[in-house]
Amino acid sequence: MRQKVEIELDGKKISIESGELAKQAGGAVIIQQGETQVFVSATAAGEPREGIDFFPLTVDFREKFYAAGRIPGGFFRREARPTDSEVLVSRLTDRSIRPMFEKGFKNETQVICYVVSYDEETPADTLALVGASAALTISDIPYHNPLAGVRVGRIEGNFVFNPNKEEIQQSDINLVMAGTEEGISMVEAGSEEVSEETMMEALEFGHERIKEIIKIQHQLKELLGKEKIQVEVEEADETLVQKVDDFLREKLHNAIQILGKKDRQNAMDQVKDEYKAHFNPDDDEELKDTLKTLFDKTEKDVVRKLILNTRKRIDGRNLDEVRPITCSVNYLNRTHGSAVFTRGETQALVTTTLGTGMDEQRMDTLAFRGTKAFMLHYNFPPFCTGEVKFLGNPGRREVGHGMLAERSLIPILPSKEEFPYTIRVVSEILESNGSSSMASVCGGTLSLMDAGVPIKAPVAGIAMGLIKDNDDTAVLSDILGSEDHLGDMDFKVAGTENGITALQMDIKITGLDKELMSKALQQAKEGRLHILSEMKKAIEQPRENLSKYAPRIVTIQINPEKIKDIIGPGGKVIREIIDKTGVTIDINDNGKVAIGSSNEEQAQSAINIIEGLVQEVEVGKIYLGRVKKIVDFGAFVEIFPGTDGLVHISQICDRRISKVSDEIQEDDEIKVKVIDIDRQGKVKLSRKEALKDSAVVQ
Repeated sequence: MRQKVEIELDGKKISIESGELAKQAGGAVIIQQGETQVFVSATAAGEPREGIDFFPLTVDFREKFYAAGRIPGGFFRREARPTDSEVLVSRLTDRSIRPMFEKGFKNETQVICYVVSYDEETPADTLALVGASAALTISDIPYHNPLAGVRVGRIEGNFVFNPNKEEIQQSDINLVMAGTEEGISMVEAGSEEVSEETMMEALEFGHERIKEIIKIQHQLKELLGKEKIQVEVEEADETLVQKVDDFLREKLHNAIQILGKKDRQNAMDQVKDEYKAHFNPDDDEELKDTLKTLFDKTEKDVVRKLILNTRKRIDGRNLDEVRPITCSVNYLNRTHGSAVFTRGETQALVTTTLGTGMDEQRMDTLAFRGTKAFMLHYNFPPFCTGEVKFLGNPGRREVGHGMLAERSLIPILPSKEEFPYTIRVVSEILESNGSSSMASVCGGTLSLMDAGVPIKAPVAGIAMGLIKDNDDTAVLSDILGSEDHLGDMDFKVAGTENGITALQMDIKITGLDKELMSKALQQAKEGRLHILSEMKKAIEQPRENLSKYAPRIVTIQINPEKIKDIIGPGGKVIREIIDKTGVTIDINDNGKVAIGSSNEEQAQSAINIIEGLVQEVEVGKIYLGRVKKIVDFGAFVEIFPGTDGLVHISQICDRRISKVSDEIQEDDEIKVKVIDIDRQGKVKLSRKEALKDSAVVQ
């Protein structure tokens, strides 16, 4: 039976309906705001997956081009592999809902989100997030704590709930967040150097609306909710639990405090070997999973108690202490800009490459068609963690980390008018034990400055962690990989000395309250300022000159009506200019022409040709022209490419002549003055007047 619930917030109506579509799925809904609609299904396998120690959840978000009345491009004319934007929304949804499932649930679970109607104004990402929670809430899947996702913008100091496409462009904050009724659980934000206080206000604004949207999910559950699957978690024998704890606790306590990731890992491996030999010498398969679960539980408890009781980290640092940092720039010979950023055992080699408008990335998604002039690509090869794995294409994690770093740097980039280059930054992670995405932000800033990109201010990033046991909490600055794995929060903040440019947060507990989040933001600010001071030791400001290997781009402004003269029929003229000079030429609709070349003479040659093509004749102006043709009544003179005029025989010189050829010949260069342009656009020239005039020849 079809049921519908809805709510209106700040004049915007959100509705969720279910009961008519996809009845064989565990749960399915259609969620709508404006005329954008997202279909979401949630389905779980009937039996748990054996032999795993994680929850096998898959989230897939797909944009259907028919949603906007469009046919996809490409040879096959159908949606193909997911775009980066689809991958990012899939990750966003996964990160939000994953902590809300019942512990111990191991059934394969799949959430599929289809954008089936798109009004070109209302973003679909937060709708997919709410739809996923609603579909799970009414399903038989043990998902007991519904959440909601919202977007918060800020225009002229005023917060905006779920801003449309145009409002997002006007906002200095673009914040996507998810949360439960108790607190915030996920944050993904970009901002233009806003303060920590402003960001907290935005989070509070969004959370109030999250709580209202959750109410309609409860209403829908009352109407259509199914009985939940019962999760059977086999409890370990208490005697075995105590024996494991007695055997491991001291050994783990000593091993985890060994400095150096590799040495610490070797010590941990030795403890595991001793543990296995003591409790499972015969390699009993049934006992193996139980022992692994107990080992992980004990390790987590030891690490957390060490931090909470001693206020020291596993590597001996204070809670707010950042690991040693070294930075170097101009590391590679032929790149346009390069830097190596090392923080503890995390290292990123980051390069910047400058290109012309021809190098911009062409994009065709449901929400955006056009080009992108700044790209940051992140690579995480297996050797960076001392592993051997297949080296494949970038996965979802790499796409997500790259986009976070890209979002962090966008607010400090110069405008296209100021710096008309396409910019590609690539971060190669060479070592990893801690946040490599934040290392990419720091290394990206350094490489941009090394390349001579006139950024507004340097940006640094830091990853924060949280250990929380009832009322006892510890906020950790610059977390290690193990602290991320065993902690309750992964909180990344990037920004300048003036404010935040990007924020990402994932919470493994139900939610994070305002007081703790505010403390984490302030501690992150202190860490960020410290990192910025270390970065400045390598390079304080962008280099004044570009690399000699980078292309030079010169821009000139022409009358937009003259664009056709540069392009020519079928692009013939512009191709001839490019072939003759070896430059790249990019023309926008406003008449801005960007000429790119690493050779100054070639660039100037192209400029001269273009300026000649777009010149407009001015009455009274003197030109140096070339005689193209002589006729009985005068001579036709080309004053610049594509434009000529007539010098009547009476205007050849200041005396009467019987033949034009007595004074001038074809191919002669002569000074001529424009004396008139008639209604048909015909140009009348005078050599006689030009000889009298002493004006500068153009």
